[in-house]
Amino acid sequence: MIGPVLPSSGVSTPLGLDAVRPAPGFWGDRIGLNREVTLAHCRERMEREGWIANFRGELPRRGRESSDAEVYKLLEGLAWADHPALPELAGVVARAQEADGYLNTRWKHARYTDFEWGCELYCHGHLIQAGIARLRTHGEDELTQVARRAADHVCDRFMDTAETCGHPVVETALVELYRATGVERYLEMARRFVERRGLPALGDVEFGRGHFQDDVPVRRASVFRGHAVRALYLACGVVDVAVETGDAGLLEAVEAQWAATVARRTHLTGGMGSRHFGESFGEDFELPPDRAHAETCAGIASFMLAHRLLLATGDVRHADLAERTLYNVLATSPAPDGESFFAANPLQARTPAERAPWSAAACCPGNLARTFAALPAYLAAADGAGVRIHHHTPAEIRHAGLVLKVETGYPWSGRVAVTVAERGTGPIALRVPSWAVGATLSYGETRRVVAPGYAVAEVDGGWRPGDVITLDLPVVSRWTVPDARIDALRGSVAVERGPLVYCAESAGDDPPLARVVVRPDAAVEHVVDGAVELDVKAALISGAPTGWPYTAEMETPDEEPITLRLVAYHRWGEHGPATMRVWLPVDTARSRYLEEV
Repeated sequence: MIGPVLPSSGVSTPLGLDAVRPAPGFWGDRIGLNREVTLAHCRERMEREGWIANFRGELPRRGRESSDAEVYKLLEGLAWADHPALPELAGVVARAQEADGYLNTRWKHARYTDFEWGCELYCHGHLIQAGIARLRTHGEDELTQVARRAADHVCDRFMDTAETCGHPVVETALVELYRATGVERYLEMARRFVERRGLPALGDVEFGRGHFQDDVPVRRASVFRGHAVRALYLACGVVDVAVETGDAGLLEAVEAQWAATVARRTHLTGGMGSRHFGESFGEDFELPPDRAHAETCAGIASFMLAHRLLLATGDVRHADLAERTLYNVLATSPAPDGESFFAANPLQARTPAERAPWSAAACCPGNLARTFAALPAYLAAADGAGVRIHHHTPAEIRHAGLVLKVETGYPWSGRVAVTVAERGTGPIALRVPSWAVGATLSYGETRRVVAPGYAVAEVDGGWRPGDVITLDLPVVSRWTVPDARIDALRGSVAVERGPLVYCAESAGDDPPLARVVVRPDAAVEHVVDGAVELDVKAALISGAPTGWPYTAEMETPDEEPITLRLVAYHRWGEHGPATMRVWLPVDTARSRYLEEV
């Protein structure tokens, strides 16, 4: 099995890169673009910035303390993509490793002197993950040996201390290396790192120990808090440790934290992280659209966590959040050319914004590159004797002799057709998203309405070539009202269609989104370049306030309504700088619309 997450137990087992082959379509196109363009773009930029030169010993060293990790993310992406550029770059990295396995271009003369911000173990974690990717796709070679030596160094140095890193990721890397090699001390080291956090293990900082999830032990936490990426990577490691050690209590703890976070600290898009200050979660229901950080890396970490929880528990809620995050965070970051990216993903841009080809930190491009390269391994799983399809996209899926060809126009249309190409047995389950009330499943003489969850198709005597299973999902637009406890969103609505969140965008302030109010009638659909755009009724607030304090009666919508065009959130800004908003204020002069939504 080839993939980034291969637990030894759980409700289902992921089908790897060797079993799932995407075809042209929403995700297949992005996976191909990543391999052909984004990986090379990342390599060229890291060379230009001097981050790769750091491994050659060129002075002065360039980049932030975590820049080594970005090179390792690139190596991991190259490994999953089986890219020919890997050996040369791996050789550059290998020659920089010290005799005891330590490898860091920033701290080699002052090892482990800054656990809070130094990111040394974080960098080692990403190096180990790159080595695992190479081991599973290629076998033992120079990169895998470098990763093993780094892991052995970490175990030798930290097994019997009380120390840990301010930026988690080494935990999940060590567990996955244990899964790949069977060396038990890697799992034990990861377990100790998890149990140390919150004792506390780190010094206090201006953001507080919660920034590092070091304020309370993992088992006693009730919700994710602090720096969003750190919190979510740690949670991934906690799930991995819990699964491999059989620690049901630890798994239950992180499940409860996940549920509380999704219910109270997650944006409509699936984005996590409300505050730019500290790139952190806010308090419960603190979800301002314009101040949301919702970093792409946090979205990736959330997707990885949801996938792990899905495999461990089989709870479809985790697949639903993974899908929401895939389409509305991960798909949003890269431009169509694969060479520029959003790092933050707010739900409102008051001033024109656009994707950037690179930045001083640039943690997101390489993270996207490795995730898209491994994405096929997240799409489907083996569930006992059958196949479970988590995410709908054109692909060929192989398992235990059964070969399936998936054809779909999802997410723009809701029909998913699964054709049996080679004979096999076992149930075939297709996920029905939580919004898809009234979906139908058809095969042979069977046709039935299926509820959200997994719709299972089974036949006596096995599947024969030419058998077709069809899932029809009601992909139509719907208005979404926010939880009344979210102060920043009261009086607003948003539009969703299938798994996609929609937004209004404006280039040149036409229309001026700051003056728009909407009237939530039925949306009118238009197909533009293969994508569905929506027209909704709206008006512009034309009058300026005439006094203070301000009241709603002081604003008067124009007599003639305007038509507001909405695009899928992941497509905003594709044509240049634009303002944008997801949550749209309702026309207060016609407040009855709120009651009708």
